[in-house]
Amino acid sequence: MSLFEEKHIYKVSELTRTIKTVLEGSFLSDIWVEGEVSGLSRPFSGHIYFRLKDEDSQIDCVIYRSVAESLRFLPENGISIILKGEINVYEPRGTYQIVVHRIEPLGIGALQLAFEQLKQRLYEEGLFDTEHKKPIPFLPKKIGVITSATGAAIRDILTIIKRRFYNVHILIHPVSVQGEGSAEEIAQAIDNMNKIGDIDVLIVGRGGGSIEDLWSFNEEIVARSIYASKIPVISAVGHEIDWTISDFVADLRAPTPSAAAEMVVPNKADLVRTLETMKSRLYFNIDNRIGQEQSRLENCLRRMKSADVRNIISSYQQNIDFFLQRAYDIVSKKIEQNRRYILEYQSKFLYVGVPMMASNARNQINKLTQKLTDLVHQIIEGKKKEFNINVAKLDALSPLSILKRGYSLCRKVVTKEAIKGVSDVSVGDDISVMMVDGEILCNVEDVKKVDKFVFNGNRKP
Repeated sequence: MSLFEEKHIYKVSELTRTIKTVLEGSFLSDIWVEGEVSGLSRPFSGHIYFRLKDEDSQIDCVIYRSVAESLRFLPENGISIILKGEINVYEPRGTYQIVVHRIEPLGIGALQLAFEQLKQRLYEEGLFDTEHKKPIPFLPKKIGVITSATGAAIRDILTIIKRRFYNVHILIHPVSVQGEGSAEEIAQAIDNMNKIGDIDVLIVGRGGGSIEDLWSFNEEIVARSIYASKIPVISAVGHEIDWTISDFVADLRAPTPSAAAEMVVPNKADLVRTLETMKSRLYFNIDNRIGQEQSRLENCLRRMKSADVRNIISSYQQNIDFFLQRAYDIVSKKIEQNRRYILEYQSKFLYVGVPMMASNARNQINKLTQKLTDLVHQIIEGKKKEFNINVAKLDALSPLSILKRGYSLCRKVVTKEAIKGVSDVSVGDDISVMMVDGEILCNVEDVKKVDKFVFNGNRKP
């Protein structure tokens, strides 16, 4: 009888399955293990493989892709961790490993580590780059607010905006700002606001709290919704010392919700004061300009009194006639000189058989005559243009042209002094109003002084 006939002989696969059944059915199906991560790899499948070791031993670990996607942070080589999982036997190699369900770092909070990992990854993708930041409008017509409908943040935002610019339109999209599903709500609210289409700027945020309370604004889904928003986004999460991923991605970070309300709209009272100052400067400049133009008009009138326009025009006409006559004299003299020269040249060579030379000389004198005639015409045209320009200048300075544009000149009948303002006349004075087609004689019955005039037909009070 063989020794082996009384024994149960296991096949390798059978033994492996037996070990798998024993291990996976024991208390080792739900264990916590502490150690240091080494040999970490993440192939194309998305699963994460690593070894967990201490000073004396090591064990293989695996985090399946479905679990890895839900972890708040991912393990890295060299960090110490605590993990929760179950012992699993990998039958093809006959080895055992820990299938990880949960993982926590040692020495640093899981949330803080997850924050730093996501921050670094989004930074490398360019989500924080300044060239992607959109400008915040100076005076938005409609402001969208995404926050809790019952928190202190929305009350502060509404109170401050109403105080600074009471008639701006505010659209509130209430969301949960902490707890499960809140990050998805915030991201969806940003997308919904963008679909509305007429919102100028968004405020996304909440009041202060712990890092767990603020964590919804550290979720990747919220960061990517802010980055994809076509509407400029102001992040207003927590207090001044609190920083979230949303603050880095947003177009503008406000340290608190109240500060966001201060930043999103200017103070209307300040704007009104600025406009009043600008209006006063405008009126002052208009008055100065009117005074300058009135002085120019009076100077023109004084100059025209001392010189008759017709005499000036006649003087220019005489100058033109003089230059025209002089040009004609010069041309005639030149033609006569050339004629005598040709006659002398012809008589000298007529009897020596050179009639061709005489013909050439005639052609030359004809060319010179035409050239001189063209020169005279050019001189005449130039003087005509100069004359017309001077006449136009004199016409522009003429008080008649100014009066044709609807202006009039007021003077005292007795002294002939020009009246610049109502302070120059008194009740009972006789004045004359010079128009383009005549003169109106008036008597002052009443004098009213007005501080400012505007040109739309209304007086400034």
